Formats: sequence, structure tokens, C-alpha cells
Amino acid sequence: MPLVPSPPDLAAARAALAVADPRLARADAAVPPFAWRLRPGGFEGLFRMIVEQQVSVAAAAAIWARTVAGLGGAVTPEAVLARDVETLRSFGLSGQKARYGHEIARAQVEGRIDFDHLERLGDDAAVAALTAIKGVGRWTAETFLMFCEGRLDVFPGGDVALQEAMRWADGLDARPTEKAAYLRAEAWRPHRGVAAHLLWGWYGMVRRGETAVEAAPPQAVERRERDGRRQAT
Repeated sequence: MPLVPSPPDLAAARAALAVADPRLARADAAVPPFAWRLRPGGFEGLFRMIVEQQVSVAAAAAIWARTVAGLGGAVTPEAVLARDVETLRSFGLSGQKARYGHEIARAQVEGRIDFDHLERLGDDAAVAALTAIKGVGRWTAETFLMFCEGRLDVFPGGDVALQEAMRWADGLDARPTEKAAYLRAEAWRPHRGVAAHLLWGWYGMVRRGETAVEAAPPQAVERRERDGRRQAT
């Protein structure tokens, strides 16, 4: 089982991030202490992430509960493969998610993925192993490694909420692209996962009206003006 980072570990990582990147300090000042969100991993954890994607929290909980019950209470590759796509759809899954569930189950049964071995792989190798399974994209792989394996230096740059929070932090006019988000997050090694949790926390607080996005820091304005001059020449 992965070790959950302790509150002192998270506080130390946040302090290091705020010192290393003053723009991220804006989020750090707004977001109260948080716990690391660790979920069950393995086959069940990855299948659940697929099932819960692109639906509301309430709908995800209801669909997952019906899925667990429909599988007889044991979410295993064998149990999933024993149900055809139409049966899985009767639990509330879309046809695509049902097929992806079969793909993940076959990958484990056939030895193409070993969740016990996965935790011994480096981050990049683990992402590659997961995305080799049809239906598992990079965002899913990275969030699985963060939430199900407790990896502290993984950053899902394709996440729109993270991109929006990065836009606020840097005072940008538009969200960074996925490629730009990954490049920007390099400054936050080896705490990119903590930075992601921090930005998610900030994003949620702003959307709930619990805090406001302050004006862009002077450095961000100066950088935009400098970039504009470069483009004009």
C-alpha cells in the first residue's frame, strides 16, 4: 500500500513551492491545509476511475454502487469479463466505458499490466504501461498514479481546472495549452502532485465563491508586455 503523505510533509512541500515560485504562493495563501486524496488502487481503482469520468459526483457514486452490486460485490477482472457489455451497461455504464472495462480486465488477465509491479516503476514508465491499455488516456493514468498510488511528483497537465488555476496564478489572458502546462509545472519538481492538489483546492474555492482571484502580480504583467514586444518585432 502507498504511504499517505503526512500533514507536516504536505506543509513542507507547500512551503517549498511558495518559495520556489512566488506566483504559486497566491494559491498557497488562499488554500487551507488539505489531506492527500488517496483512493483504492489496483484493477478496481482504475476501473472505477473510468466508470466515474464525465459524470457528476452523485451520478458517479450511484453508478459505481450499482456496478459493485451487479458484479456480486467483488470488482475483479474475472467478474467484469464474466459480464457482457450489455450487462455492464445495465449498471449505468456507457457502452464505451463497458468496453474499456473489458480492455483493462483483459490486460491484467493476459499479463499486459501488473498492478503489483506498477508501483515499482518510475512515473514515466508507469504512465506508459497504463496508456498502453485501450481506453486509458494520459490524464487517467496520471490521476490514477496520484490518487491511487500516492505519487507526489505527477502532474496531469491536460486537466482543464488545473490549466485555469495556472492562468490565474500567472495572470494570463487564456488558459495554457496542455503542452505549456506540463512545461510550466517543471518548475514545481519534485512536488508537482502537491502543486496540483493546491491548484485544485484554489480552483474549487474560487468557483464556490470562497475566495477571489486577485489582480495579476506585476511580474506577470511585465512578462505579458515583454512577450507582446517580442511578437511585434
